[in-house]
Amino acid sequence: MITNERQYRITKAQLKRFEDDVAAHDARTPGAGVDTRLHRAMRDALVSETDELREQLKRYEQLRDGTITGRELDSLRELPTALIEARIAAKLTQRVLADRLGVAEQQVQRWEATGYAGVGLERLQDIADALDTRIRENVTYSSAA
Repeated sequence: MITNERQYRITKAQLKRFEDDVAAHDARTPGAGVDTRLHRAMRDALVSETDELREQLKRYEQLRDGTITGRELDSLRELPTALIEARIAAKLTQRVLADRLGVAEQQVQRWEATGYAGVGLERLQDIADALDTRIRENVTYSSAA
């Protein structure tokens, strides 16, 4: 997941390299002793990575541009991703979020890099509040047998 403009620029550069690699791969024939299936599998791997990078760039751009305005959670495990996306959609940098929370920018970077691992419920709510994000989760109880 791309979480900031620096990662966005890096990912765009990586995509260009992979696209160039696919083009170079297509321009050559398998070497002597290289099975055509292996040659094809190598191309498929390059194309797969290219597709993944394109999807990550597209998602970040849609969040940043306001095309994506929310996310439905199927689990609380998805909350960290939703908070990162909420920050991007709000057009806030990690530094601005840090300022709103009264913490160092590096703290927000660490939290996002680890998917908010170890961050308590109160702090998660503070982050959601700082992002002006409303979280609604339905809880379905298991019926006791």
